[in-house]
Amino acid sequence: MADKDKNPWTTLAQEVKYDNPWITLTEYNVLNPKGGKGIYGKVHFKNFAIGIVALDETNHIYLVGQYRFPLSQYSWEIPEGGGPLDVEPLESAKRELLEETGLKATSWEKLLDIHLSNSVSDEFGIIYLATQLSQHQAMPEDTEDLVIKKIPFEKAYEMLCRSEITDSLTVAALLKLKLMLSEK
Repeated sequence: MADKDKNPWTTLAQEVKYDNPWITLTEYNVLNPKGGKGIYGKVHFKNFAIGIVALDETNHIYLVGQYRFPLSQYSWEIPEGGGPLDVEPLESAKRELLEETGLKATSWEKLLDIHLSNSVSDEFGIIYLATQLSQHQAMPEDTEDLVIKKIPFEKAYEMLCRSEITDSLTVAALLKLKLMLSEK
């Protein structure tokens, strides 16, 4: 059995290939766990991925629809965005929820932590459950052309099961919430 705390990879050299305010792409020359030479690319994210399931007292949730440039397609998701690494993630979650939906919540619970694509990136996500909601003014960013819909949780879960929802934060959040609701 492998020692889970020992890194079996050896880095021979590394070079930053791309850098911007949100990500850094580094290429590594490596020896793999069996000793073979190769390369490995890693995308380092400079923010947390933050997701919020906004659940009201009638078990309705809020989904955000938007066109996702990297996918070249439309996506239905929970409210989500980036949270600076030097800011408490819950504060980023509160900002994102208000920004995208105009909602504020008085009750917050951490649902889960998630690595979003650990074969090529170190992106780390934190998902919260927000309840006891009140409506305020949404303030989307200039890069966001959003459609907000409030739907029964079970309908959102059915969308996930039909692969109409494929965003990883949303999929993980809805599966976790389904488990939580079935335990009540």
